Amino acid sequence: MKSSNAAAENFPVSRNVARMKMSSTLKAGQTAGLLRERGFDVIDLTLGEPDFPTPEFIKEYAWEGLQKGLTKYTPTAGLKTFQESIVEFYAKEFGAHFSPQQIVATDGGKQALFNACCTLLNPGDEVLIPQPYWVTFPEIVKFCGATSVFIETETSDFILTAEQVQDSITDKTKLLIINSPNNPTGRVIHKNELIKIVEICAERNVYVLTDECYLFFAYPPSEVFTSASLPEDLRRFVCVAGSFSKTYAMTGWRIGYTIANEEWTGQMTKLQSHSTSHPTSFVQYACARAMENHAASKAAVNLMLAEYKRRKDWLIPALQQTRNFKCQMPEGAFYAFVDVREMLGEQFKTSADVAELLLNEAHTVVTDGEGFGADGFLRISYATSLENLQTAVERIRKVFETTIKEAV
Repeated sequence: MKSSNAAAENFPVSRNVARMKMSSTLKAGQTAGLLRERGFDVIDLTLGEPDFPTPEFIKEYAWEGLQKGLTKYTPTAGLKTFQESIVEFYAKEFGAHFSPQQIVATDGGKQALFNACCTLLNPGDEVLIPQPYWVTFPEIVKFCGATSVFIETETSDFILTAEQVQDSITDKTKLLIINSPNNPTGRVIHKNELIKIVEICAERNVYVLTDECYLFFAYPPSEVFTSASLPEDLRRFVCVAGSFSKTYAMTGWRIGYTIANEEWTGQMTKLQSHSTSHPTSFVQYACARAMENHAASKAAVNLMLAEYKRRKDWLIPALQQTRNFKCQMPEGAFYAFVDVREMLGEQFKTSADVAELLLNEAHTVVTDGEGFGADGFLRISYATSLENLQTAVERIRKVFETTIKEAV
């Protein structure tokens, strides 16, 4: 009889899954957890997870839903009240107009992205992905059997431009994936530029998937802009992937949505009917009530945004004053994207080596840029307390002062 280890090694994994890599951000977070279990005082600056609790009024709405008996199946695309609340919220907040039939409730933002890609892409299709990118984008494309074509954005300060998109489209291009505010760079595409980008894609019959999970975390004067507010002739080429995870600190609740034309929405609904069916019923109810309570929702978001700004305004200058660290001030999200290429050479071959040093010597866990298509960079999440950030920077500086050779 074969051992369990041998059986695992011989498991006939599907080609689609075999091509995929494990999420580097989740893997780094798991490393932090293992170190804590071993008794180390670890500061985790990896996961993009708000350190705020879910607002109390949303928890109360969930309990209200349970008391109402909302524990059964819902329609695949979601409760009608959930869909209608999204429509009303976007109309009030952005002046956007679309129908409830254009919305699918999903199990988090990731399923929204998977649904959109799996209903559109075929083997041989090309997908444009601005680089650096969130680690999951190219893995979804691999799963679909399509090909990722990366658009390097460092020359434009990590902000995608219409000209870059125009120059990258080929006869095989089927989809462009946009994430603004961006993970990992924190950069924000200006409204006028984003409109130009979608116009170029529409002219070439290229679809656009906009990951807007950090939509409300744009620091003034950057403008919060959703593709859902585009004119209808452009919006028919766009699928908006939205999420409650970051905006309302609801990562564990697993709730998101898509906004797309009715044909695309119908295909995503069909796909989801054979996968997860729908998100948790009383969670949909809680989110619908939160959207209806516009004032409380905005207050909760603004409270978190103000705290992220306070942390950002301390952290970025502190990192810029750290030896061999370079980073720009982010315009959105809650990440510092640190250029450490000056210290690469004989002692450190890659940014992963730098991250390893910080892990072992400073007990500070950061995410290596390789998973974002940006070796030579580190992503540092400031979705943690200012005290943790201050301690982490102190540890990092101490390591560099005592460990790194002068030649680096």
